[in-house]
Amino acid sequence: MSTDERFTDSGIEIKTVYRGADLKDFNESTQLGEPGSYPFTRGVQETMYRGKLWTMRQYAGFGTAEATNERFKFLLGAGQTGLSCAFDLPTQMGFDADHARAEGEVGKVGVAISSLEDMRLLLKGLPLDEVTTSMTINSTAATLLLFYQLVAEEQGVPGANLRGTIQNDILKEYVARGTYIYPPRPSMRLVVDTFAYCAKELPNWNTISISGYHIREAGSTAVQEIAFTLANGIAYVEAALAAGLALDVFAPRLSFFFNAHNNLFEEVAKYRAARRLWASIMRERFGSTDPKSTMLRFHTQTGGSTLTAQQPENNIVRVTIQGLAAALGGTQSLHTNGFDEALGLPTERAAKLALRTQQVLGYESGVTDTVDPLAGSYFVESLTDEVEQRAREYIERIDQMGGSVAAIEAHYLQDEIDAAAYEFARNVERGEKVVVGVNRFVEDDAVKADVFPIDELQQQVQVARVRQLKVSRDNDAVRAALDELSVAARGSANLLYPMKTALSRLATLGEVADVLRDEFGVYQAN
Repeated sequence: MSTDERFTDSGIEIKTVYRGADLKDFNESTQLGEPGSYPFTRGVQETMYRGKLWTMRQYAGFGTAEATNERFKFLLGAGQTGLSCAFDLPTQMGFDADHARAEGEVGKVGVAISSLEDMRLLLKGLPLDEVTTSMTINSTAATLLLFYQLVAEEQGVPGANLRGTIQNDILKEYVARGTYIYPPRPSMRLVVDTFAYCAKELPNWNTISISGYHIREAGSTAVQEIAFTLANGIAYVEAALAAGLALDVFAPRLSFFFNAHNNLFEEVAKYRAARRLWASIMRERFGSTDPKSTMLRFHTQTGGSTLTAQQPENNIVRVTIQGLAAALGGTQSLHTNGFDEALGLPTERAAKLALRTQQVLGYESGVTDTVDPLAGSYFVESLTDEVEQRAREYIERIDQMGGSVAAIEAHYLQDEIDAAAYEFARNVERGEKVVVGVNRFVEDDAVKADVFPIDELQQQVQVARVRQLKVSRDNDAVRAALDELSVAARGSANLLYPMKTALSRLATLGEVADVLRDEFGVYQAN
């Protein structure tokens, strides 16, 4: 590679200088438009952050429900404006805390939720009619949503007053993350059933957060991130339409989740291109007439894979750049990572500093004073066009394969991400991609950082609570409700209604998942 050549992380060549001639075919009205109007390149609201700042939503979840409830209250007290919950691996994989496969993993990478009792403790004292809550959960998303609704109803909050998001994006689990349970096609049924259920019961809830975040964490480029995410979005829309749902009933509740990496201008271009591309897909491919259905709303999280264990305080700067990219790109909500997350769960100090980073960006930087401040930049508009075009080409290839589900089954998306991750790692190893503190400006004496402690006693408490619940509840009522769920799974009825009945009778998350395992089978990757 010549020293005169520069490329973005997606391999797009960057010129030394950009001029008007680089935008000779640029049509301001069709490619840029006005903020809050099709094609939404400039943002989904007319006044963007002059009207309201993005939601500051710091991720939290560890140990028991009680411990995470304390962290939620700490963050709300520090000025956080929305809740975001991580769940441990057993919860994500449909195992109760007392299951043999959960041993050693309970509460480690998120909070353990096995039953309605746990959800009551997680949400104790929180104003569910005021806060918005995001739950990063996929295979068991419907179960966690129903737990949340049941607790809200106990608090006297009707479903129509609940606002928040479940990730519920199962396709990216097969591509990038691996916390799947059932095969892709029955899993898609659960997603669509959730769309239909929420349209009737929780009309203000975002039924899915179609996630590029984990695709990027697995090693994709920025172009692949939006291409594969939007291709998955197309698959969800097609599945919902095939199930008889009305496009402009479910489509306005679709939301997206993107990553933010260090290449500031490519990240801004990525968000702008994603909005424009999704708007055209919804209008031209699906014929939507409702602007809300063509509007791509998204949450952003700064890049966990960019954080380094070496010189971890450098991550504060990385997170600031990434948060700035999200704000310049028009995100609707933002999570900024703690600087110590390459070492473990974020400490309270790191979590508060990450939140303060957002607050400085929002209140001190001036980035919120005008809408889409980089619009019209020769470089940014050219880069937005190039990212969009390359993403379109990927989507066309996926269409030719029969769509995302078929492409996943053929391992195409996984292979493309693996190749990109390998190339990036080689560039770091060769020193062509500089990572400060890792392959340049290295220090021999590592500074010892505080690491979040894992409390083994909390795991024991959670296991004991689940076991006690299974002894003390009305097990005949639980068994009858689970039998009804089994019958529904063999037919075509919406699964969330019998699931809600079973959960209200204190069936556990693992027991519900086991019923569906028996009916749908368990997916084994090739």
